[in-house]
Amino acid sequence: MLKLISSHRLTFVILVLGFGLVVFALGGLVRPVAASPASAPIQNIVPAQGELPDNAACLFCHEKPGMSRTLPSGETLSLTIDSSHFADSAHKDIACSECHTNIVTFPHPDLQVQTLREFSLQMYTVCQKCHEEQYNKTLDSVHMRAVAAGDTNAAVCTDCHNPHTQPVITDQNGALLPEARLSIPEICARCHSAIYDAYKQSVHGAALTQEGNTDVPTCIDCHGVHNIVDPTTNAFRLQSPQICAKCHTNPAIMDKYGISTQVLNSYVADFHGTTVTLFEKITPDQVTNKPVCFDCHGVHDIKRVDDPVYGLQMKQNLLKACQRCHPDANTSFPDAWMSHYIPSPTHSAIVYYVNLFYKFFIPAVIGSMVIFVLSDIVRRLIERLKGAKHV
Repeated sequence: MLKLISSHRLTFVILVLGFGLVVFALGGLVRPVAASPASAPIQNIVPAQGELPDNAACLFCHEKPGMSRTLPSGETLSLTIDSSHFADSAHKDIACSECHTNIVTFPHPDLQVQTLREFSLQMYTVCQKCHEEQYNKTLDSVHMRAVAAGDTNAAVCTDCHNPHTQPVITDQNGALLPEARLSIPEICARCHSAIYDAYKQSVHGAALTQEGNTDVPTCIDCHGVHNIVDPTTNAFRLQSPQICAKCHTNPAIMDKYGISTQVLNSYVADFHGTTVTLFEKITPDQVTNKPVCFDCHGVHDIKRVDDPVYGLQMKQNLLKACQRCHPDANTSFPDAWMSHYIPSPTHSAIVYYVNLFYKFFIPAVIGSMVIFVLSDIVRRLIERLKGAKHV
């Protein structure tokens, strides 16, 4: 009886061990095939000693959907990289290890951050390695000054440029591509949503966002790109007419829409523009109460001049604009305004013909006076010579 029991136990143990060996063998055969993508042979996943991993090695894990990590703040840091988007990005030829210099072995070192924002602030300085010129410009920008002052929500490189999906935005000559111009307001809207909402309703924003017209200015045309200055300073205010003039004195753009290119000349020629120009040249940090372009036209909410509700071609709207500085102005006060046009037969015709009259009248009067004076001098000289002969 004891021999029979021992025989059964021995048989059971042999069956268990045999089953285990079969499972182990099958597991070793199946696992690599199931986990290895076709583009990443298993022998290339782990780099040799002293070598950096290639992107296929990183994407072997990081292209899997749903990879994430929960940070101490409770926020979720996504670790999944869409390899198709990365392959179309401006950084497609950059190795992951060029930016993630501390993650070159597995297992990776522990991530020493508490929040998502702390992670962004820790990583954005990597951009300096390849983009030193742009990075140095940001150091004097209003955003970096805010970061230096302790505002961790101020924009850094990666807030505007996602390093894993950033498309190419310039052509071979360095000019901004049209599709890049169209996307700029939406990028700025990530932080400046209220301004973006106002811009979309403006003459510029509606043309860009609704019609795809890239002739109109977008955020960076007025504020700059990486060296964005503080728009609340007096220096920016005094410089703003020159910013508007970049487009509004350009015949290649303005002639398409029948808009005067004399906007800057007509502004500088009047009392307001002359004073602002003097302040800009002599005392750029001193406050002046003389109006600049956006005092009359608005900032991000600029409307068409023929807009029936807000347009400055409407006399009642122009009067309201004047009354901001001239509260006692009456209905006839704006009549002298020529809408940035130099007088011509089609614009302010009376002024044009009066000016034309004086162009001839004044030289004629002065010329006649000069002739009279010269002739009088000649006559006196002749009489003096005659008198000397008689003596």
